[in-house]
Amino acid sequence: MADVAFSICVYLGSRPGNNPLFTEAATAVGHWIGRHGGQLVYGGGRSGLMGTVAEATRVAGGRVVGIIPQALVDKELANHFCDELHIVQTMHERKAMMAERSDAFVALPGGIGTLEELFEVWTWRQLGYHDKPIGLLDTDGYYGGMLGFLQHAVHGGLMGEWQMGLIRVGTEPDALLTALVQDAGANASAIPLRSVI
Repeated sequence: MADVAFSICVYLGSRPGNNPLFTEAATAVGHWIGRHGGQLVYGGGRSGLMGTVAEATRVAGGRVVGIIPQALVDKELANHFCDELHIVQTMHERKAMMAERSDAFVALPGGIGTLEELFEVWTWRQLGYHDKPIGLLDTDGYYGGMLGFLQHAVHGGLMGEWQMGLIRVGTEPDALLTALVQDAGANASAIPLRSVI
């Protein structure tokens, strides 16, 4: 495997959504990863926001690792431009490999698959299965309602504030990614920037 400064798992939609700011955010995340010499780990598709973040990472000089179940190869249009494309048999294998290959996790706008992946890796952290940083990029208030509900769960006594403290929430890709990489033990500000083609 090529030497990379860090590896970030990005969860996001296989659809583009109807807000152009979602695509802008996915592009910004990919460019940031690539320009800082990092590696993207993601679901391996080339459609929607998934394809956007992968292409932006590749264009900016980063490595792209895609992990996709055989059953979704056609549905999510597997991205054969990945530096590594792993075709696995189950979603469990996919998520386990994504977690193993990553130093940190970040969720961008997405549907129930994105939410499921975010909540699972968050649950794993609260249970002590890993201690890798987790971020939530709240682009244009996309996750505002969910965050409000989670605070409702805290107020209802079914969650603790300490659990909310296990994730970083941000609205600016650069600031959030820098914090996650630093939390993971890498100094993003010390990594030389690559020019974006």
